[in-house]
Amino acid sequence: MSERRFALVAGGGTAGHLQPALAVADALVARGHRPSTIEFVGSRRGQDRRVLAGRPYPFTLLPGRGVQRSLTPRALARNAGALAGIVWATVRAVVVVASRRPSVVVSVGGYAAVPASVAAVLLRVPLVLVNVDAVPGAANRLLGRFARAAAVGWEGTPLPRGVVTGTPVRPAILGVDRSADGRVAARRALGLPASGAVVAAFGGSLGARSINQAVVSLATRWDGRDGPCIYHVVGRRDFAASPPHPRPGYLPVAYEERMELVYAAADVVVCRAGAMTVAELAVAGVPAVLVPLPGAPGDHQTANARVLERAGAAVVVPDRSCTAEELDRILAELIGDPGRLAAMGAAARSVGRPDAADAGAQVVERFARPDRAHGVAAA
Repeated sequence: MSERRFALVAGGGTAGHLQPALAVADALVARGHRPSTIEFVGSRRGQDRRVLAGRPYPFTLLPGRGVQRSLTPRALARNAGALAGIVWATVRAVVVVASRRPSVVVSVGGYAAVPASVAAVLLRVPLVLVNVDAVPGAANRLLGRFARAAAVGWEGTPLPRGVVTGTPVRPAILGVDRSADGRVAARRALGLPASGAVVAAFGGSLGARSINQAVVSLATRWDGRDGPCIYHVVGRRDFAASPPHPRPGYLPVAYEERMELVYAAADVVVCRAGAMTVAELAVAGVPAVLVPLPGAPGDHQTANARVLERAGAAVVVPDRSCTAEELDRILAELIGDPGRLAAMGAAARSVGRPDAADAGAQVVERFARPDRAHGVAAA
């Protein structure tokens, strides 16, 4: 028989779901639970295997894929297959949950969270949600009515029994050093000038086409000026399709794993408003120009961006308005007012939650079955 687990962490498929899940799992380990008693139940189709393979946690990957939000005949046919896959994955998940006998199941959202979460409800295992977007996704909205609690990233997140814990971020982000010395060191590591203003732009691992086009045009517009330097993380997809040429004051790269250095080096960033990005900007205290992804489910990126905007930490630009001219106007105002940038950074930190992972882990422990103390390491 399989070792009894303290927690099954349901979800994955994307970095936006895996990163907070791993942060909460690491926090549970820091609170005394053995890694072998925390199992991930995710998706075969996403990044789960690659990301989890080097971690100390056991994992089980189930079949299935997300449902397309479209009524075209092709989408309907794919959705029928997706629903069948989720049903089959749920059958498999019932077997997993029954054999592992967890104290709690933690859902981090997304289609990959549904099978194990439904199995938890069927088998009467406590279910706790971890929700990082200001607007919950379809999976967590469905599961929210059955969950004992929801650890949410932001005030006002519409889920039953919500507890505001903040959004867990990677440990490297907690160590971002935006002091004068830290900024110089980060710029040196990235190949940027030690003095002068730096604008960082990025849009995710693949890229954000509208941001990329506007930033490349902005670099051309600034060419020859004694102005800000642009560090442009283009994304693998767009870089492969049309790599922009580096020149003085403009440094494009395909991908950047060391985002903590980018946050430390930049005076201001231009980026999308995914939940993890917004949480990292807040914890690191980085002023931002946010361009929410249009068409995101529930327009959740706009809701995420408004959190920082209301705090005074960000300027929000609709995707359709993201042009070189508009970015030039906004960035010139911000960079020309160091006091405003400092105030924006402080405002970002005021809504950041460096302790979010531990706070989420405490919610998980609070609602786990109290009669099962297994999984806690000896002191």
